[in-house]
Amino acid sequence: MTQIPAPLATTVHGSGPGLLLAHGAGGSIEGNYLPIIPSLAERHTVVAPDFPGSGGTPRSAEPLMVDGLSDALIAAADAAGLETFTLIGYSMGTLVSVRTAARHPERVRGLVLTAGLAKADNRTLASLDIWRKLLDEGDLETFARFIALSGFGEDFFNAVPAEELDTFYKVLAAGVPAGAAEQAGVVQTSDTTGDLAGISVPTLVIAPLQDTLVAPANSRFLAANIPGAEYAEILTGHVPMAEKPAEWGGLITSFLDRHGL
Repeated sequence: MTQIPAPLATTVHGSGPGLLLAHGAGGSIEGNYLPIIPSLAERHTVVAPDFPGSGGTPRSAEPLMVDGLSDALIAAADAAGLETFTLIGYSMGTLVSVRTAARHPERVRGLVLTAGLAKADNRTLASLDIWRKLLDEGDLETFARFIALSGFGEDFFNAVPAEELDTFYKVLAAGVPAGAAEQAGVVQTSDTTGDLAGISVPTLVIAPLQDTLVAPANSRFLAANIPGAEYAEILTGHVPMAEKPAEWGGLITSFLDRHGL
Protein backbone atom coordinates (compact mmCIF):
# COMPACT_ATOMS: atom_id res chain seq x y z
CA MET A 1 0.00 0.00 0.00
CA THR A 2 1.29 3.46 -0.89
CA GLN A 3 2.20 5.60 2.08
CA ILE A 4 0.36 8.92 1.65
CA PRO A 5 1.97 11.80 3.58
CA ALA A 6 -0.19 14.11 5.66
CA PRO A 7 -1.75 17.06 3.79
CA LEU A 8 0.86 19.40 2.38
CA ALA A 9 1.07 23.03 3.45
CA THR A 10 -0.01 24.82 0.28
CA THR A 11 -0.33 28.36 -1.01
CA VAL A 12 -2.47 29.39 -3.98
CA HIS A 13 -1.74 32.37 -6.20
CA GLY A 14 -3.51 34.06 -9.10
CA SER A 15 -6.36 32.78 -11.25
CA GLY A 16 -6.78 31.00 -14.56
CA PRO A 17 -5.65 27.61 -15.86
CA GLY A 18 -4.01 25.49 -13.20
CA LEU A 19 -0.30 25.15 -12.54
CA LEU A 20 0.85 22.64 -9.91
CA LEU A 21 4.40 23.06 -8.60
CA ALA A 22 6.69 20.25 -7.42
CA HIS A 23 9.90 21.41 -5.70
CA GLY A 24 13.26 19.74 -5.34
CA ALA A 25 14.97 17.77 -2.57
CA GLY A 26 16.46 20.03 0.07
CA GLY A 27 14.31 22.84 -1.26
CA SER A 28 10.85 24.32 -0.78
CA ILE A 29 8.32 26.34 -2.70
CA GLU A 30 9.89 29.55 -1.42
CA GLY A 31 13.42 28.39 -2.13
CA ASN A 32 12.74 26.96 -5.59
CA TYR A 33 9.89 29.00 -7.05
CA LEU A 34 9.50 32.34 -5.24
CA PRO A 35 11.20 34.42 -7.98
CA ILE A 36 8.88 33.17 -10.74
CA ILE A 37 5.54 32.70 -8.96
CA PRO A 38 4.42 36.32 -9.65
CA SER A 39 4.87 35.93 -13.42
CA LEU A 40 3.25 32.49 -13.42
CA ALA A 41 0.28 33.80 -11.42
CA GLU A 42 -0.44 36.64 -13.85
CA ARG A 43 -2.57 34.30 -15.99
CA HIS A 44 -2.74 31.07 -13.97
CA THR A 45 -3.91 29.59 -10.71
CA VAL A 46 -0.64 28.48 -9.15
CA VAL A 47 -0.96 25.75 -6.50
CA ALA A 48 2.28 25.51 -4.54
CA PRO A 49 2.60 22.71 -1.94
CA ASP A 50 5.63 22.03 0.25
CA PHE A 51 6.65 18.39 0.50
CA PRO A 52 7.12 16.82 3.98
CA GLY A 53 9.91 18.50 5.90
CA SER A 54 9.84 21.72 3.85
CA GLY A 55 8.05 25.00 4.44
CA GLY A 56 5.07 24.56 6.72
CA THR A 57 4.72 20.81 6.12
CA PRO A 58 5.95 18.60 9.00
CA ARG A 59 8.48 15.85 8.39
CA SER A 60 7.09 12.41 7.64
CA ALA A 61 7.41 9.65 10.21
CA GLU A 62 7.81 7.18 7.34
CA PRO A 63 10.34 7.09 4.48
CA LEU A 64 9.21 9.23 1.57
CA MET A 65 8.39 7.49 -1.71
CA VAL A 66 7.69 9.00 -5.11
CA ASP A 67 4.20 7.44 -5.28
CA GLY A 68 3.27 8.86 -1.89
CA LEU A 69 4.46 12.32 -2.92
CA SER A 70 2.46 12.00 -6.13
CA ASP A 71 -0.66 11.17 -4.12
CA ALA A 72 -0.03 14.13 -1.81
CA LEU A 73 0.44 16.42 -4.82
CA ILE A 74 -2.89 15.31 -6.29
CA ALA A 75 -4.54 15.86 -2.89
CA ALA A 76 -3.18 19.43 -2.86
CA ALA A 77 -4.63 20.04 -6.33
CA ASP A 78 -7.98 18.63 -5.20
CA ALA A 79 -8.04 20.83 -2.10
CA ALA A 80 -7.38 23.89 -4.26
CA GLY A 81 -10.14 22.95 -6.72
CA LEU A 82 -7.87 22.18 -9.67
CA GLU A 83 -9.43 19.55 -11.93
CA THR A 84 -6.68 19.75 -14.55
CA PHE A 85 -3.27 21.39 -14.47
CA THR A 86 0.20 21.69 -15.91
CA LEU A 87 2.87 20.24 -13.66
CA ILE A 88 6.05 22.27 -13.18
CA GLY A 89 8.68 20.03 -11.62
CA TYR A 90 12.20 20.88 -10.53
CA SER A 91 14.90 18.30 -9.67
CA MET A 92 13.21 15.74 -7.34
CA GLY A 93 9.95 17.34 -8.42
CA THR A 94 10.50 16.07 -11.98
CA LEU A 95 10.33 12.49 -10.68
CA VAL A 96 7.09 13.26 -8.84
CA SER A 97 5.66 15.11 -11.85
CA VAL A 98 6.39 12.33 -14.33
CA ARG A 99 4.93 9.72 -12.00
CA THR A 100 1.83 11.89 -11.49
CA ALA A 101 1.38 12.36 -15.24
CA ALA A 102 1.65 8.59 -15.74
CA ARG A 103 -0.85 7.77 -12.98
CA HIS A 104 -3.35 10.58 -13.69
CA PRO A 105 -3.25 11.32 -17.44
CA GLU A 106 -6.80 12.69 -17.31
CA ARG A 107 -5.67 15.44 -14.91
CA VAL A 108 -2.37 16.56 -16.46
CA ARG A 109 -2.41 18.99 -19.40
CA GLY A 110 1.33 19.64 -19.69
CA LEU A 111 4.74 19.14 -18.10
CA VAL A 112 7.74 21.38 -17.48
CA LEU A 113 10.79 19.53 -16.14
CA THR A 114 13.89 21.46 -15.03
CA ALA A 115 17.19 19.95 -13.85
CA GLY A 116 15.41 16.62 -13.96
CA LEU A 117 16.09 12.94 -14.16
CA ALA A 118 14.33 9.62 -14.62
CA LYS A 119 16.73 7.74 -12.36
CA ALA A 120 19.75 8.90 -10.38
CA ASP A 121 23.06 8.21 -12.08
CA ASN A 122 26.24 7.33 -10.19
CA ARG A 123 27.32 10.96 -9.80
CA THR A 124 23.99 12.01 -8.31
CA LEU A 125 23.90 8.97 -6.03
CA ALA A 126 27.40 9.75 -4.74
CA SER A 127 26.48 13.39 -4.13
CA LEU A 128 23.36 12.44 -2.21
CA ASP A 129 25.32 9.93 -0.11
CA ILE A 130 27.51 12.86 0.97
CA TRP A 131 24.41 15.00 1.56
CA ARG A 132 22.85 12.46 3.88
CA LYS A 133 26.07 11.73 5.78
CA LEU A 134 26.65 15.42 6.50
CA LEU A 135 23.00 15.94 7.48
CA ASP A 136 23.03 12.88 9.75
CA GLU A 137 26.12 14.29 11.46
CA GLY A 138 24.53 17.73 11.76
CA ASP A 139 27.47 19.28 9.90
CA LEU A 140 25.60 22.10 8.20
CA GLU A 141 28.78 24.13 7.79
CA THR A 142 30.33 21.53 5.48
CA PHE A 143 26.95 20.76 3.93
CA ALA A 144 26.57 24.40 2.89
CA ARG A 145 29.95 24.33 1.18
CA PHE A 146 29.08 21.12 -0.64
CA ILE A 147 25.77 22.59 -1.76
CA ALA A 148 27.56 25.68 -3.04
CA LEU A 149 30.06 23.52 -4.92
CA SER A 150 27.55 21.12 -6.47
CA GLY A 151 24.48 23.32 -6.72
CA PHE A 152 25.68 26.57 -8.25
CA GLY A 153 27.23 27.02 -11.65
CA GLU A 154 30.92 27.81 -11.95
CA ASP A 155 30.28 31.36 -13.16
CA PHE A 156 27.83 32.24 -10.39
CA PHE A 157 29.81 30.68 -7.53
CA ASN A 158 33.13 32.21 -8.57
CA ALA A 159 31.50 35.64 -8.80
CA VAL A 160 30.75 35.64 -5.04
CA PRO A 161 33.31 38.02 -3.46
CA ALA A 162 35.75 36.19 -1.19
CA GLU A 163 34.89 38.43 1.74
CA GLU A 164 31.21 37.44 1.41
CA LEU A 165 31.71 33.67 1.26
CA ASP A 166 31.19 33.04 4.97
CA THR A 167 27.88 34.91 4.88
CA PHE A 168 26.92 33.05 1.70
CA TYR A 169 27.52 29.71 3.40
CA LYS A 170 25.58 30.75 6.50
CA VAL A 171 22.58 31.72 4.37
CA LEU A 172 22.70 28.33 2.64
CA ALA A 173 22.96 26.47 5.95
CA ALA A 174 20.05 28.42 7.43
CA GLY A 175 17.86 27.48 4.47
CA VAL A 176 18.26 23.71 4.71
CA PRO A 177 14.80 22.23 5.40
CA ALA A 178 14.29 19.65 8.13
CA GLY A 179 13.28 16.99 5.61
CA ALA A 180 16.27 17.35 3.27
CA ALA A 181 17.69 13.89 4.00
CA GLU A 182 14.38 12.08 3.48
CA GLN A 183 13.78 14.02 0.27
CA ALA A 184 17.23 13.06 -1.00
CA GLY A 185 16.21 9.46 -0.37
CA VAL A 186 13.36 9.87 -2.86
CA VAL A 187 15.85 10.75 -5.59
CA GLN A 188 18.08 7.84 -4.63
CA THR A 189 15.30 5.25 -4.80
CA SER A 190 13.04 6.41 -7.63
CA ASP A 191 12.98 5.25 -11.24
CA THR A 192 10.41 6.73 -13.63
CA THR A 193 12.08 5.47 -16.81
CA GLY A 194 9.14 3.18 -17.55
CA ASP A 195 6.69 6.10 -17.33
CA LEU A 196 8.25 8.26 -20.02
CA ALA A 197 7.01 6.61 -23.22
CA GLY A 198 3.38 6.86 -22.12
CA ILE A 199 3.38 10.62 -21.64
CA SER A 200 1.36 12.31 -24.38
CA VAL A 201 0.97 15.91 -23.16
CA PRO A 202 3.07 18.89 -24.28
CA THR A 203 6.35 18.70 -22.39
CA LEU A 204 9.27 21.09 -21.98
CA VAL A 205 12.59 19.82 -20.61
CA ILE A 206 15.05 22.48 -19.40
CA ALA A 207 18.68 21.48 -18.87
CA PRO A 208 20.99 23.69 -16.76
CA LEU A 209 24.29 23.29 -18.61
CA GLN A 210 26.61 23.88 -15.61
CA ASP A 211 24.74 21.43 -13.38
CA THR A 212 27.12 19.04 -11.58
CA LEU A 213 24.51 17.63 -9.18
CA VAL A 214 22.12 16.31 -11.85
CA ALA A 215 24.11 16.35 -15.07
CA PRO A 216 22.49 17.74 -18.26
CA ALA A 217 22.64 14.25 -19.80
CA ASN A 218 19.71 13.36 -17.53
CA SER A 219 17.57 16.11 -19.04
CA ARG A 220 18.57 15.05 -22.54
CA PHE A 221 17.44 11.51 -21.68
CA LEU A 222 14.05 12.82 -20.55
CA ALA A 223 13.64 14.86 -23.73
CA ALA A 224 14.64 11.92 -25.93
CA ASN A 225 12.27 9.48 -24.26
CA ILE A 226 9.13 11.58 -23.74
CA PRO A 227 7.29 11.61 -27.09
CA GLY A 228 7.34 15.05 -28.69
CA ALA A 229 9.14 16.74 -25.79
CA GLU A 230 10.69 20.15 -26.38
CA TYR A 231 14.22 20.73 -25.09
CA ALA A 232 15.83 23.97 -23.90
CA GLU A 233 19.08 24.85 -22.18
CA ILE A 234 20.04 27.49 -19.65
CA LEU A 235 23.60 28.45 -18.71
CA THR A 236 23.37 27.92 -14.95
CA GLY A 237 24.11 25.32 -12.33
CA HIS A 238 21.42 23.27 -10.62
CA VAL A 239 19.63 26.35 -9.27
CA PRO A 240 18.46 28.55 -12.18
CA MET A 241 15.99 30.26 -9.83
CA ALA A 242 18.97 31.83 -8.04
CA GLU A 243 21.26 32.37 -11.01
CA LYS A 244 18.96 33.41 -13.88
CA PRO A 245 15.36 33.51 -12.60
CA ALA A 246 14.04 35.81 -15.34
CA GLU A 247 15.43 33.64 -18.12
CA TRP A 248 14.16 30.46 -16.46
CA GLY A 249 10.70 31.94 -15.91
CA GLY A 250 10.64 33.20 -19.48
CA LEU A 251 11.27 29.73 -20.88
CA ILE A 252 8.37 28.40 -18.84
CA THR A 253 5.85 31.14 -19.61
CA SER A 254 6.72 31.07 -23.32
CA PHE A 255 6.04 27.32 -23.39
CA LEU A 256 2.74 27.74 -21.57
CA ASP A 257 1.66 30.49 -23.94
CA ARG A 258 2.59 28.54 -27.10
CA HIS A 259 0.51 25.56 -26.04
CA GLY A 260 -2.39 27.44 -24.51
CA LEU A 261 -1.76 25.85 -21.12
